[in-house]
Amino acid sequence: MSGTPDEHGTLYVVGIGPGLPDHMTKQAKDVIETVDCVIASNLYQEFLREDGTLPPEDAVDEDGVAVREDGSEQEIVRSSMGRQIELAREAFERVRAGGDVAHVSGGDPSVYGKSDLIFKMAEEEDATDVPIEVVPGMTAALGGAANVGAPLCNDFCTVSLSDKWRGWDEIEEKLRAAAISDFVIVLYNCWRNYERAVEIVREERTDDAYVAIVNDAGREDAGRNGESQFITTLGEAADHDDKVSGMGTSLIIGNHETETWSNDDRTYLVTPRGGRDVDDF
Repeated sequence: MSGTPDEHGTLYVVGIGPGLPDHMTKQAKDVIETVDCVIASNLYQEFLREDGTLPPEDAVDEDGVAVREDGSEQEIVRSSMGRQIELAREAFERVRAGGDVAHVSGGDPSVYGKSDLIFKMAEEEDATDVPIEVVPGMTAALGGAANVGAPLCNDFCTVSLSDKWRGWDEIEEKLRAAAISDFVIVLYNCWRNYERAVEIVREERTDDAYVAIVNDAGREDAGRNGESQFITTLGEAADHDDKVSGMGTSLIIGNHETETWSNDDRTYLVTPRGGRDVDDF
């Protein structure tokens, strides 16, 4: 392999977690603050302006260029679902011209995020000369788990309920296998078919298994519907559709060992690691 030309920049696929400053890594913040071009949706741009990671909106001219406090110029490009292919091609060309580009993804870019699109587009466009670095971020499974306690301390898996790119038969097969295998299951994209998913898991698990419904983990009041968490059971989870508020909702379905623990503050969800006792530590 001949290596990347010296004059090329780098394409960063950056996960910003929920998007607010406290839950974004220093690496993600540093990259976004120093690249020549940031590609991000309006919502993520809004989050990134919370602490000055991006310049304020009134500092961006009609061409999308902002002058940062250190005097450097940075172009800010709005992304949307309908422009992903176009923007990937544009990012490749910017890198070839010597620019560093941050393509922003919520959560972690490799957990139902932007990473796979960038690599598939690089393959499609024969962009083997474009350096790509993935900057990890906190995904909803981890943020949601932290909000409700320690439900992921044993084996767990994530399943997306979106049937946009795969059929429901495949989703059902994975759900059933996860339920039978006694994984703690984290459901993403719960605005689609979440009641259907719950009913499938109920066929393989007892109705008293614990479930946490978590909205906008780590976003406080800045998300679409506000941060919240609610603990219920598998048998009653489908009855709480008023708690499932859209794309920011995740369900954490406990296994046979998942239990609740309460202190004077609130009730937590805990999955012991293999049923260890305190003495085992």
